[in-house]
Amino acid sequence: MRVLIIEDNPKMASAIQKGLRANGFAADVSHTGFDGEDLAAVEPYDVVLLDLMLPDRDGVEVCRNLRRRCIETPIIMLTALSTTEDKIEGLDAGADDYLTKPFEFDELLARIRAVLRRGEATEGRTLRCDDLELDLYTRRARRGESDWELSNREFALLEYLMRNPNRVLSRTQIGEKVWDMSLEPSSNVIDVYISSLRKKIDRETERPLIHTIKNAGYRFGVQE
Repeated sequence: MRVLIIEDNPKMASAIQKGLRANGFAADVSHTGFDGEDLAAVEPYDVVLLDLMLPDRDGVEVCRNLRRRCIETPIIMLTALSTTEDKIEGLDAGADDYLTKPFEFDELLARIRAVLRRGEATEGRTLRCDDLELDLYTRRARRGESDWELSNREFALLEYLMRNPNRVLSRTQIGEKVWDMSLEPSSNVIDVYISSLRKKIDRETERPLIHTIKNAGYRFGVQE
């Protein structure tokens, strides 16, 4: 999952970015409203964390403009303004949630998970494909009688694959969604983690779910 943080406080933005990366997210930072709006409009982010008080423009204005531009990416506003009127203004501008500073990082993660689940009411806390189950809360995968605890990056990669079944995903797409944009195209880190997942979920089955598509990338799902 890929998150954009629009926050003018460098220390706050860095702390959020580090926390998200430690939990398997790819996270980018913008320190201004204009740059943040442009990034959110052209890049495929899954969630935007938007500070309400930015140096060049109001976060509410950024939110309204994104909605006017038909950008449907979930937006969580982060702000020290905690009055009911402030919250109403942010939500009416198109925000999906509103979190008051200071906040516990675990609560931020929970709210991110919540906005990602909206519109997918049948999903609940578990993703399923064939006999594979991925628990989004405990970050454990289960297939048949086998159960695995996944690293943060393994979890992020498997979640992305399971949310895009039967699609050919290029290494570039995987890198943008699961890793940071700074990932070198020549790096084999994606292949290493794919191999690690295969050893866990595909080793003891006659129905492998991760398939290599030559010169294209990977496809996840039951082989037709």
